[in-house]
Amino acid sequence: QVHLVESGGGLVQAGDSLRLSCAASARTFSGYHMAWFRQAPGKEREAVTAISWSGTIKYYADSVKGRFTISRDNAKNTVYLQMNSLKPEDTAVYYCAVRTKASTDWTTEGAYAYWGQGTQVTVSS
Repeated sequence: QVHLVESGGGLVQAGDSLRLSCAASARTFSGYHMAWFRQAPGKEREAVTAISWSGTIKYYADSVKGRFTISRDNAKNTVYLQMNSLKPEDTAVYYCAVRTKASTDWTTEGAYAYWGQGTQVTVSS
């Protein structure tokens, strides 16, 4: 069982930056691939970015490439999402997740067994 707690969300203006954090309870955190998803009002949850257990492999959705950066600190059991040049369309609840099915595409929700409660990001125009 892995317990995840996201933080760092808030209300910002377009063009601003935010850094989200996701703290994990697992002793074996360093062995897990991790990801960030988001869900905007009235829309399905979508994959934003993912990172391998070592931090050497990263994936990004086209909509955030060049603006968002995922990273992790295994010594702190924490994964981060640095979000720059935020746009109103980035408004959503952001969730971190633990990937437990490596053979499944990183964008598939079914690849992730543990989820945080989410943190709200609101970007005003």
